[in-house]
Amino acid sequence: MEEKVEHSYGASDIQVLEGLEAVRKRPGMYIGTTDVKGLHHLVWEIVDNAIDEALAGYCKHIEIIINKDNSITVKDDGRGIPTDIHPKTKLSTVETVYTVLHAGGKFGGGGYKVSGGLHGVGASVVNALSSWVDVNVYKNGQVHYIRFENGGKTVEPLHVVDKCDEKRTGTTVTFKPDATIFDTDVYDYDTLKTRVRELAFLNKGLSITLRDDRDDEDTTGETFLYEGGISEYVKYINNNKTPLYEDIIHLEGEEDNIIIEVAMQYTTDENTRIYSFVNNINTHDGGTHEEGVRRALTRIINSYAKKANILKEKDEPLTGDDVKEGLTMIVSCKHPNPQFEGQTKGRLGNSEVRKIADNVFSDGFERFLLEHPSEARIIVEKSMLASRARIAAKKAREATRRKSDLDVVNFAGKLSDCKEKDPSKAEIFIVEGDSAGGSAKLGRNSMTQAILPLRGKILNVEKARLDKALSNEEIRTIITAFGTGIGQEFDLNKLRYHKIIIMTDADVDGSHIRVLLLTLFYRFFRPIVEGGYVYAAQPPLFRIQYGKSRKYVLDEEERDTYLETLPENIKSRVIITRMKGLGEMDAEELNETTMDIEKRILRKITVDDCIAADKMFELLMGEEVEPRRQFIEENAKYAEVDI
Repeated sequence: MEEKVEHSYGASDIQVLEGLEAVRKRPGMYIGTTDVKGLHHLVWEIVDNAIDEALAGYCKHIEIIINKDNSITVKDDGRGIPTDIHPKTKLSTVETVYTVLHAGGKFGGGGYKVSGGLHGVGASVVNALSSWVDVNVYKNGQVHYIRFENGGKTVEPLHVVDKCDEKRTGTTVTFKPDATIFDTDVYDYDTLKTRVRELAFLNKGLSITLRDDRDDEDTTGETFLYEGGISEYVKYINNNKTPLYEDIIHLEGEEDNIIIEVAMQYTTDENTRIYSFVNNINTHDGGTHEEGVRRALTRIINSYAKKANILKEKDEPLTGDDVKEGLTMIVSCKHPNPQFEGQTKGRLGNSEVRKIADNVFSDGFERFLLEHPSEARIIVEKSMLASRARIAAKKAREATRRKSDLDVVNFAGKLSDCKEKDPSKAEIFIVEGDSAGGSAKLGRNSMTQAILPLRGKILNVEKARLDKALSNEEIRTIITAFGTGIGQEFDLNKLRYHKIIIMTDADVDGSHIRVLLLTLFYRFFRPIVEGGYVYAAQPPLFRIQYGKSRKYVLDEEERDTYLETLPENIKSRVIITRMKGLGEMDAEELNETTMDIEKRILRKITVDDCIAADKMFELLMGEEVEPRRQFIEENAKYAEVDI
């Protein structure tokens, strides 16, 4: 935890900027969405306030409880929200924080040196979007209590309800999301657990407990505490990988009150995993902190390699991609006044951070290489191996550049393209097998739907370098069809179809092909996944017929539900057929069940948590056998197998 900063924290540190009226009317402006993601966002708004106390050096433990009624309780042992009267609102400061938008300790400059958000903004938004909120503040030997209902209305003003130990301080908040605003009010334990673990990694020495009181067996919950901070985060990410050296490199420095912390380790893997954060906020799109570190990494490794005479004069300089291969890195920046680009805070924009991050990383990493010559040689040789593979891949990539359909051998015979040239209106079906491909070609709308049949299972790219992937004919065909290029030449603006639909059978083989394709997309075309362009078709499992009527259903549950709706005199005439596969459907059936935009069901593939997705891809598709065996043993009971 950061050293405690001595300064005041009272009513005068809480500034008021504007009212709260718009939050319930336009919740999306404040929490992004009212679906399950927005529901969980409420928890982080309250937890972030406790984290701010931890960043200031006052909070050591946070507890998050999912209550039986799906309300959430967040407890912290920080200083407690100020309870005195606010000079501007003439209300208690607790009530001000929970009822006035943009009333927070961040604005005054005295409340917090570093903050993950705007302390008080989150509290008032959560209050506005909740059926009720209870707040208990512990300080000065007293328990102060206030209650809000019906979207933020104060029903019990702040008052003392009990005594407590003079040494006890902190805030306990319980809130129940308003079911009329959110699509669901059911919290997912694993979603909360993923973020809680991340917060514990990013705040070394801070203990965070998560407990689910809906589960009668979960009486103590799980506690996350990492004294090693982001070094333990790297170790966690690399759990199923083979490190090139034992120690995790940890670098830290401060300049102009801006703290830069980096943990990194190279593995035998070819994939790069760089995750960056600013004041605990995941900057998915990077920014100046990440740019400074990346720039320094390339420069320092090139410089060391030349001085050590490992990189000869005849050799090409190592590129940024070369020195990143196999690297797992966490970049954490603590900034007193971060400027984020975009509403999602996905990218840090402060220009001064680029040079500071470069300086801090350069000093520490250069020292590490000089003091650890054996590890330094391993890192340089890994980068040079990547360089040679890059040059080989560049030659192989030439074959995938799309000047015309005839530039790739047999390409015109594989892709049945659509007439529409506007990508936003065009879609491509990647179909398993020639027989299904034939039916799909006949059943499609040739104006907007393109068909690309695959022969067999594509290469597992989790275990292959880019140059090997580019030597695979099926993968080259996919690259050419998409039109984006790959690797350094990838350009999302050149994507020819804004719906890429994986259409495989609803069986084990179909699932395997789908995972192989998703692995390919995630590794080499990640922006198309993150951009929401990838879908999975949902072919029906059953056809239900009676007379001239026929109904297609996705699974057993939908089949049983539909059968219950039929009159008794019809149930004895029903014929239920289990659909065998896409290849056995005729064109009319395929169109009706899977391709007609008016009737079909598509599942959008998203990557909400890149780290979790990355670990799952590696677990299922990577080199390490033992973790995969354990996963299969633990989850085999959930599998449905046709015998």
